[in-house]
Amino acid sequence: MKRRDFSKQMAGAGLGLATAGLAQAQGGPVEGQHYVKLSTPASVSLPTPDKKVEVVEFFWYGCPHCFTLEPMLESWAKRLPPDVAFRQVPVGFSVPHQVHQKLFYALEELGALPTLHRRVFSAIHQQNARLNTESDIAAFVGANGVDRDKFSAAFKSFSVATKASRAKQLSEAYKIDGVPALGVQGRFYTSGSLAGSHERALAVTDFLIQRARQSA
Repeated sequence: MKRRDFSKQMAGAGLGLATAGLAQAQGGPVEGQHYVKLSTPASVSLPTPDKKVEVVEFFWYGCPHCFTLEPMLESWAKRLPPDVAFRQVPVGFSVPHQVHQKLFYALEELGALPTLHRRVFSAIHQQNARLNTESDIAAFVGANGVDRDKFSAAFKSFSVATKASRAKQLSEAYKIDGVPALGVQGRFYTSGSLAGSHERALAVTDFLIQRARQSA
C-alpha cells in the first residue's frame, strides 16, 4: 500500500476503519486485499523467550476510530494465545501525534498507563477535552491522581524521547499511513479499511498470527 499523507486521510470520510466493501474471500483473507505483506520485514521485539509472535497496534489518542476499536481490542488481546506478545505503539506522523506519543510513554514510565490509557481516550472523545499541549495534558493527569512534576519530568525525559523515536521508526518500517492498524511479526499488517470492519481486522490478525507461527 502506498503511504499517503495523514492529514489528507484525516479530511477523508474513510480514515482508518471505513467499511471497504471487501468480503472475506472463500478460503480466508487475501493478501493485497485484506492485509499487506511487507517487502522488507520490520523489527520484532519479544519481551520473553516464551513469546514467539509479536502483534502491534498502531494508534493515536486523537483518532475516533482508535477510540471505537479500543474496547474490542482490549477484549481480543485477553484471549490471545500465551505465545503471542501484544503491545500498543502511538504513531508520530505530525506534531499533534508526537505530543500524544510522549503522553503515552510518560504514563508508561510512571506506571500510570493501565489506569489512565482509557481515560485519555474518553476525555478526548466523550468529554471534548483538549489535550494538545504539555500544560493541558499535565493538568489532566494531575486531576487524575498523577504527580504533575513527575509527569512533566517524564514527558521531557530522554527515555520517553527515545521510545517515541523508536515508535516512529517502527511505524515507518511497517509503512503505516493511517490508524488504527495492526502489525504482525514485522511481516504483515491489516486495518479496518483493508479488512472491512473492526471485527474483520481482528479476525485477519488472528489469521496472520497463524501464518507467522507456521513460518517461524
